[in-house]
Amino acid sequence: MGQSVSPVLVLPPTFEQHHDGFGVQCVRPRLSWRFSCSNEQTRNWKQTAYDIAISSNSTEPGEVFHVESENNVLVPWPNSEPLNSRARRFVRVRCYGKYSLFDGRDNDSDHDSVTEWSASSLLEIALLRNSDWKGGMITVSEPWPLGPDHSARPLCFHKRFHLSLKDGTIDRGRLYATSHGVYSVRLNGRKVGDQCLAPGFQSYHKRLHYQIYDIKDLLVTPGWNKIEIDVAAGWFASATSWARKRFIYGQKLGVLLQLEIWAADSSLPILVSTDASWSVSNTPLVSSEILDGEIFDQSLSVDSKLDNAKFSVRESPLAVSRLISPEAPPVRVVERLEAKDIFKSQSGSAVIVDFGQNIAGRICVRRVQKPAGSKITFRHAEVIQDGEVMCRPLRTAKARDIIICDGRELLDWHPQHTFHGFRYVEIAGWGPDDENCPLTKGSIVAEVMHTDMLRTGWFSCSNDDVNRLHENSLHSIKSNFLSVPTECPSRDERFGWTGDLNIIAPTANFLYDTAGMLGNWLQDLYLDQMEVTEHWRQGVVPLFIPNSLLRNGDGGHGWDPMPNGVWGDAAVMVPWGLYRMSGDISFLSRQYDSMVQYLENGVVRGQDGLWDPEQWQFGDWLDPKAPQNDSGRGTTDGTFVADCFLIASTQIVAEVAEKLAKPVEASRFRDTTLRLVHAWRDKYLTAAGLVVPDTGTALSLALSFDLLPEGGDNSTKAQAAARLFRLVRLNDFKLTTGFVGSAFLSRALTQSGGVELAYAMLFQKKCPSYLYPITMGATTTWERWDSMLPDGTANPGSMTSFNHHALGSIANWMHADVGGLEAIEPGWKVFRVKPQPNKELSWADTAFESRYGRIELRWTLEGELFRMRLRVPPNSTAVVSLPSDGRESEVGKREAKEQRVGSGEYDFECQFVQTQWPPKALLPPWGRAEF
Repeated sequence: MGQSVSPVLVLPPTFEQHHDGFGVQCVRPRLSWRFSCSNEQTRNWKQTAYDIAISSNSTEPGEVFHVESENNVLVPWPNSEPLNSRARRFVRVRCYGKYSLFDGRDNDSDHDSVTEWSASSLLEIALLRNSDWKGGMITVSEPWPLGPDHSARPLCFHKRFHLSLKDGTIDRGRLYATSHGVYSVRLNGRKVGDQCLAPGFQSYHKRLHYQIYDIKDLLVTPGWNKIEIDVAAGWFASATSWARKRFIYGQKLGVLLQLEIWAADSSLPILVSTDASWSVSNTPLVSSEILDGEIFDQSLSVDSKLDNAKFSVRESPLAVSRLISPEAPPVRVVERLEAKDIFKSQSGSAVIVDFGQNIAGRICVRRVQKPAGSKITFRHAEVIQDGEVMCRPLRTAKARDIIICDGRELLDWHPQHTFHGFRYVEIAGWGPDDENCPLTKGSIVAEVMHTDMLRTGWFSCSNDDVNRLHENSLHSIKSNFLSVPTECPSRDERFGWTGDLNIIAPTANFLYDTAGMLGNWLQDLYLDQMEVTEHWRQGVVPLFIPNSLLRNGDGGHGWDPMPNGVWGDAAVMVPWGLYRMSGDISFLSRQYDSMVQYLENGVVRGQDGLWDPEQWQFGDWLDPKAPQNDSGRGTTDGTFVADCFLIASTQIVAEVAEKLAKPVEASRFRDTTLRLVHAWRDKYLTAAGLVVPDTGTALSLALSFDLLPEGGDNSTKAQAAARLFRLVRLNDFKLTTGFVGSAFLSRALTQSGGVELAYAMLFQKKCPSYLYPITMGATTTWERWDSMLPDGTANPGSMTSFNHHALGSIANWMHADVGGLEAIEPGWKVFRVKPQPNKELSWADTAFESRYGRIELRWTLEGELFRMRLRVPPNSTAVVSLPSDGRESEVGKREAKEQRVGSGEYDFECQFVQTQWPPKALLPPWGRAEF
C-alpha cells in the first residue's frame, strides 16, 4: 500500500528547552515537535521516520535530512557541522507514520502516511563566547550615587550614533544587553522589548544572563539614533532580605550592551558597544529597590535636569562572568486587572483599592495630575484587617511606591525595576474627591508579572470550592515563579528556597513548562553548592538559590552552611522531576555531579548512614501544631522526614547513574539504598511493626517512599495504611500536616485504598483544611493553613504569607487521581489514565500539553454510570484503568480492567458503585463539639 497524506499535523519545531528559537546558546541544538489531529477516526498513529529541512533563507526549500526513528522529542541536530554565533536557520519537519481508522466498532489495518511539512521555525544562535562581545561592562568613575535611603540610585547610560544606510536596506538589527543590576533599554525614545526586571536574579559572579532583542524596526536611517539603558539596583545591590545589607554582589552597578546592524549588502555589521565614550545621566527615579519599591520624581523627567549629572564613564572594575542566553523565558506583564472596588480606610487617612486577586506585579497609573510637590504614596498589602491594609506580615519590606508630582499630566506610569505581592493598594495623597483628577476604578490597574512560561496543565470539576482551591495553587505558582522560584512575592525574603520548590515542583511541572526556568536555576544551584570560600562547605546545598546570603567574612550578612533534608534533596528530586516530565536526559547528566556531591558531602550523617539527629532540620515545616514562631517543631520529628528523603534521593541517584551508563556507581548507590532502608527500619519500626512517629506525615512518607515491608493483610505496610486511615478519621478529616506531609498525604491515602478519606479531607472546611482558606476569601495559597484566623485577623506568627505555593501541592493529587493523568515513561510517551471519581463530583476535566500533543480527559458520573472521554495525542500510548471491576471498558467492548490504547479519541463507561461514602470520623460520644 502506498503512502497517503497523513491526517496528523506536525507543529513547528522547537529547540532545546526554548519556547522559540531566538537566542539558542548551543552549536547543535536538539529539536522537538508536537502533533495534532482533528480526525476522530484516526487511531494508533505512530511515527516511523522524519525529514528535517534546514535552510538559511525562508524562501529556499533547504537541505533535507531523512532519519528512521519514532522519536520526536529532543532529536539530534541532523547536520554534523556546528553552528556559529549569530547563525540563522529556518527549520521545518515532516513525519512518516502508520495509523488505523476506527469505524465505530473496530480498527482497520495500518495505513502508511506522510504528513505535510510543518511551518518553519526560525533558529538564531546566540553569542556563544564572551569574546563575541566587543565592548565591556561600563559604570561610573565616581562612587555610585545613593538615594535618600542609601540605596543605589538608578542612572541612565546613553549614546547617540548616526546611520547613513538608505531606508529599507537594513537586513536585521540585534541588541544584546545585560547588567549588574536590572535594566531597561530605549531606542529613539521607544522601549526595547517587553521584558521586565532583566537580566533577572542569578548567581552573578558565576553566570550572567543576557537578553537579545530584534530592533530593526526601531532604527532611524539615514539619521541620528539615540540608545539609552537605565540600570537600577535590582537583586544585584538591593537590600534583598531581613538582613538589609546592600551591594551584596558589588559596590557598582554596570551595563553591557552590543548593538549589531546588518545591511542587506554587507557581511559585517555596524557595531555600537558600551565603552568609555558613553554618557551617563540621572533618571526620574530617586530610589529603586526590590523589597522597598520606587520613588519617582516627575520634575526630574525634564531632559535638562537629567543631563545635569556630574559623572564620567569607565569600564567596570567588576569581572564579567560567563555570559549566557538563558533557556528560561523572561519575566513579563502577562495580565492586567481592573480595580474591583475603591473605599476609604477605617482611619480615613487614605483610600484602598481592591483588585480582587492576590498577585505578584505592580500597579499602572493610567492618568494622574497633581500640583507640583504633591506626593502620592502607594502601599501594597495582601489582606485587610480592621479596615486598614495589613502590612505586618511584610516584616521589613516597605513595598511602597511614591510619585512626587510636578503639576504636569502623568500617563501610564508604573514602577520600572521592582515588583510587589499584593491584592490591595493603599493610596495616600490622591483620592476620589480630588477636583481636577479624581481617583476612579479606571485610574489604576494591577499588572500581573511572572516568568512567562507556557501553560501546559488544566483541571476543573463540578465543585466551585475545589476549583477555587486549584486556581489558588495556580496563582501562587505564577506569583512565585518570577525569575527564580521564590517562596512568596511580598515580604522581606523572595528567595529561591530549595525546599519549597522541591515540594511544589510536581504540581508546577504539570501546570507550566518549567523546564527552561528550573533548568537555569539548577545550574545556579550547582555553582552555589560548589562555592569555593572559607565560609562554605562544598557539596552542601544552600537553603535558597541564588545563595545571596552567603556569609561574607567577619562582617557577614548570611548563614553558615546548614545541611538540611528536603531542602538539600532538591538537588536530586527537582532535576529528576524535570526529566520525568520532559524526557530530557540532559537534566540528569548536567546535574549528576550536584546530586552526588549532595549525597557524599552535603549530608551530616550518623553512624547508621542516616542523618545525624544532632543536625537541626526544617522537617515538616509549618505543621499546624507547631508553635507560631518555631515552625520546624511540629509533631513529626524533622530527622525522620530528612531520613525518608535521603533514602528516596539515594535511590533516584542509583537510577540516574544507570540511565547515564554508569553501572559501577549505579550498583554502589543501590547497595547504599538497601543499607539505609535496613537502618531506617531498625530505627523507626517497633517490634510490632508500627512506625514511630505515629503521625500523618510519617506514615504518608513511609508509604509513599516504599520503606515498609510488604506481605499480606498484616504486613507492616498494611498496618501503616490502617494507622493512617485511623488518624485521618480521628482528626475529623482535618489536616495535621505541614509543607512536606501535605504533598504526600492524599496520594498515600489513595494508593493505599483510602481514596474516600482523601476526598473527605478535600471537602472539609473547618480549620485546618484545604477549603478553610476558601471560606475566608483566599485567592492564593497561604503559607499557613490559618494565615488568617477565623475572626478575620492575620496570624501573629512571623511566618504568615498569603501567597506561598508549598501547601498548594494538593493540586498534584487533583491532576493525578481526581483527574486521572500521570506519566509512566519520561516525557509522557506512555501515560496512565486512572481517574478516581467520587459521588460528590458529577464531572472533572483534566488536560495536559505533553511533548507529543494535547491530552484531554473528561469524566462524568450520573448515578452509578461512569463515562469517560479521552484524547491521546499521536505517537504516544495511554494505559487506561477504570474505576470498576473490569467487566466493562470502551463503549461496546468487554476487556481487562487495564488496557493500552494508542492515539485517538475514545469513549469509556462502566458501573461505579461507591459504598463507603461518606466515611465516618472517629468522634467522642458528644460528637464534634469543641471544649
